[in-house]
Amino acid sequence: MFYRQPRRDRATAASAVEQDSGNESPEDTLNRIYLQLRDELASELLDRIKAAPPDFFEKLVVDLMIRMGYGGSREDAGKTVGRSGDGGIDGVINEDRLGLDVIYLQAKRWEGTVGRPVVQGFVGSLAGKRANKGVLITTSKFSKDAREYVQQIGAKIVLIDGETLGNLMIQHGLAVTTAASYDVKRIDSDYFNE
Repeated sequence: MFYRQPRRDRATAASAVEQDSGNESPEDTLNRIYLQLRDELASELLDRIKAAPPDFFEKLVVDLMIRMGYGGSREDAGKTVGRSGDGGIDGVINEDRLGLDVIYLQAKRWEGTVGRPVVQGFVGSLAGKRANKGVLITTSKFSKDAREYVQQIGAKIVLIDGETLGNLMIQHGLAVTTAASYDVKRIDSDYFNE
């Protein structure tokens, strides 16, 4: 279970308010602090993922794709296949609930930058499956060369780096829980103009 440490968050948020509170509206301050807390949470998620066993990351990748609306349920739509001799494919998920097409997944839990040779290897794995759609997810970053390479090839490859991964997990509610929610109201001018 992933959780936030409330005391540290409150202290961080309080110091952020003190730093810039003079020049911005309360809504801007709230938004800035929200984004800062979200970035810290995404960073904590990546730390936890890096500390977990490799098969955990492969399962997480499939779970994220299901949360994002691919496939249907875990039983029907997605499975991890990462093991020795997997041909560079860590997971498979249906593109839609009917299973009309399949997306192949590769999960790279790395510290260093993922370069073009790794992406080319994944593209080769897709060719071996006669597939043209894949998602390569890493806990680190992709090199500029790797990003340019996927723009030039015929296969549709999506690269998701660690920062994007953390934000997608938060956005889709994977491995996180809501600690607090604030509903900011403002006057409805149309009501008074009727």
